[in-house]
Formats: sequence, C-alpha cells, structure tokens
Amino acid sequence: MAIFKSSNPTLQEKSFQGTVLEGISTGQEMTIKGTMNKLGVLMMLMLGSTLFAWSQFYKGGDPKPFMYVGVFGGLGVAILYMFKKQWGAVLAPIYAILEGLFVGSVSAIYNYAYPGLPMQAVALTLLVTLIMFLIYRYRIIKVTNKLRTVIVVATSAIALFYLIQWMTYAFGGTAIAYNLTNSNTPLSIGFSILVTGLAAFNLLLNFDTVEKGVEMRANKFMEWYCAFGLLVTIVWLYLEILRLLSKFQRN
Repeated sequence: MAIFKSSNPTLQEKSFQGTVLEGISTGQEMTIKGTMNKLGVLMMLMLGSTLFAWSQFYKGGDPKPFMYVGVFGGLGVAILYMFKKQWGAVLAPIYAILEGLFVGSVSAIYNYAYPGLPMQAVALTLLVTLIMFLIYRYRIIKVTNKLRTVIVVATSAIALFYLIQWMTYAFGGTAIAYNLTNSNTPLSIGFSILVTGLAAFNLLLNFDTVEKGVEMRANKFMEWYCAFGLLVTIVWLYLEILRLLSKFQRN
C-alpha cells in the first residue's frame, strides 16, 4: 500500500506491517495527539542529554566520546528498533538520549567557533518545522506519489553521498568532495541550501505517514515509532541548518 511510502527509513510502509488493526476498534489505536505527546517526551529527553554534553565540553571535557557514543549507540538502537517496534516505550527514549549526546557535543563545538550559532539554528529549525506542518495541514503542497518518489530518490542519493564521504575520510584521511560540503564557496552554500530544503520536505512525508497510520488504526505502540521517526528528521534538519549558518559566518 503506497500511502506509507516515505524517504525516512523509520517511516516506511513496511514499518506498519503487522501493526494495523484492520478496522477493529480496541481503544489501543495510535492517534495524532498521542504521537505528538510522545514526540514532546523524546524532545525533552534529547534536550536533557544535549545540555549535559554541552556542559561537559565547557568544563574542558573531550566531546569525541559523547559524539561516538551518540552516533554509534544511536545507530545500534535505531536498527534494533526497526525490528522490535513493540519496544518503543524503551528504545525511543534511549535513542533520544543518545542523540542528545551527539547533538550537544556538535553544538558546543560550533558554539565555541561561532558563539550563538546553535541557538539561531534551533530557532530556525523550529520555525521551519512549524511552517512545513502548516503547509501540510492546509495542503498548500500536497503529498502526491510523484512528490514522494522525488524526495525518496533525492534523500537516498544524499545519504549515499554522505556515507561515501565518511568512508573516504575514515579510511583515507581525506573526505571526498570536502569543499562541496564544508567550504564557504557559493557552490557549497548552494549544496547546503538544497540539502536543508530536502530535509524540510521530508517532514511533509513524515506528517503524511503519521496521518495515514492513524487512519488505518495502527497499534498504539506505533506512536512511539512515528515520534522517533520525526525526531530523526528534525535532528537532521537542525544539523543541516547549523552547517549552513556556519558557512555564512565564514564569509
């Protein structure tokens, strides 16, 4: 059923397989309110660990351990969660805490180099998220199959590019196309604007997936899973905005 197609791997149609209640009302179906409440819980948990990692950096701590624990620990939890969606009440909060360690460390490093920049990125991330929600809510941009396909293909291409870039840095010491992603040239800034826009458009697909899950009476534990998926996209959007703003600071 194509209504669940999303470029976010945590919010694909197959994620709902075995969770839809086939029209039977049991009082345990997912709701939009329940999903948003759980997203709020995850955001608060992530904020707490973000502030902890941030404070450790300014106490003279090395941010790399927190970054590595956040990245690889979060990845491990995310992979497990895709197979054990019923464990959402435990795995989603753990992921949010781990993600906060990564986000807090990265944000502290950026703030050290460009004071105040992370706060600007947070404000812009919240603003963009709100705008995309209103665009979806009032169907200013409709989530069609064609739009889904374009976003899925583009997101997959960006993910593959980032993976190759990371691998070349990890094993070769020099990241491929480093100037494209990290310099302050017009081409690099344009690339960041493109990727930031792509992250924002992923929110449209995420909102649509949540709505369709509610319509099809997915099991209530999917509220945690959908909130987790939204958190993944919001964090990606924040990091891209942070990188983009830093490029303007260097000009």
